[in-house]
Amino acid sequence: MATVNSVLGSLYTDKLGFTLMHEHIMVSSAGIPQVYDRLLGDGYMERVVQGLKKAKTGGIDTIVDATTHDLGRDVTLLAEASRRSGVNIIAVTGWWLEIPRFLIGVSADQFSDLFTREIEEGIAGTGIKAGLLKAASDFAGVTPNEDKVLRGVARAHRRTGIPIMLHSYSPGQVGRQQIAILREEGVDLRHVKLDHSNDTTDVEYLTWILEQGCYLGLDRYPGQITSSQARTRMMKALIDAGWAHRLLPSHDHALVWLQLEGLPMLEEEKKKRNPHGYLYMKKVVFPQLKEMGVPEVTLNRLCVDGPRNFFEGK
Repeated sequence: MATVNSVLGSLYTDKLGFTLMHEHIMVSSAGIPQVYDRLLGDGYMERVVQGLKKAKTGGIDTIVDATTHDLGRDVTLLAEASRRSGVNIIAVTGWWLEIPRFLIGVSADQFSDLFTREIEEGIAGTGIKAGLLKAASDFAGVTPNEDKVLRGVARAHRRTGIPIMLHSYSPGQVGRQQIAILREEGVDLRHVKLDHSNDTTDVEYLTWILEQGCYLGLDRYPGQITSSQARTRMMKALIDAGWAHRLLPSHDHALVWLQLEGLPMLEEEKKKRNPHGYLYMKKVVFPQLKEMGVPEVTLNRLCVDGPRNFFEGK
C-alpha cells in the first residue's frame, strides 16, 4: 500500500477518503504569518479550525494545501489545524510565481536540493514533510526563472517519486510548454496534474493534456475567468468522453486572506461568491452533474479514487 506525507506524518493512500486536491488554508506572503500576523485578522487560527471542521462534517477527509513558501506557507499552523479539525492536510514544496531578486541566481539543481530536503527531511526544521511538488507559470508562459524552478521540481520528483502539481494558464495553453520541459527532464507524466485547467472550456486542448498522461486539476470554483456553469459543462463533456478517472475537481479556496484597509475585504468578497467554502463541490457542482446524468458512483470516484490513483502513480 502506498503512502503520502501529510502534515501529521505518513498516511496510507487508502485513508485519504474524499480529497480536495487544490485548496489553501491561508494565503499571504512569505513570513507574514510569523512576523505580521495581525494582517491576517483577529482569531485567524480559530477561523481556520472552524472552516475545516465544517468541511469535515460535510464529508471532506483530506485537503491538499497548495501554499508554497512564497504564498505564506506555515506548516506548524497546518499541523495544528489538522490535529484540531480531524482533516488530513498535505503540504507542498516548490515555488509559485514570485521569484525574489536574491533567488534569481539559484540553479535548477539547487532548487531540486531545496525541494528534496523538504520532502525527505522536513520543512524549516519542523520534521513536517511535503507530500507534493509545485511549480507555476501564467499568462507570460514559462519565463526563464520559472523554467529553473520547473526543472528543479522535475529533478526533485525523479529523486523522490513525489508527484507534481502545476499552476498553469489554460486560456493561453501554457501547459504545452510546461509538459515539454517535463518531458526533457524525463518525468513520467502520470505523476503530473495541471491545475486551473477549467479556466478554459477548450475541450480539445484539455483532451490533449490527458492524452499525454497527465491529470487535470479542475479547480477555481466558482470561478471568475470562466463561469461555474461553463466549468461544470466542460467537466461533464470530459466525463462523457471517458476521462473521469483523471479529473481532480477542487476549488482553490482559502479560509484566511490578508485583511488590508486599502483594498476590499477579500474574505468577505469570496464568501459572497462562494458561501459554501470547501463544500461548494458537494453542494453545487455535484448536484448539477447529477442532473446532467452523471451517476452517483462516478461523482464519488472523482474525489476519492482519482486522488488516490494520482498519489499512487496510476
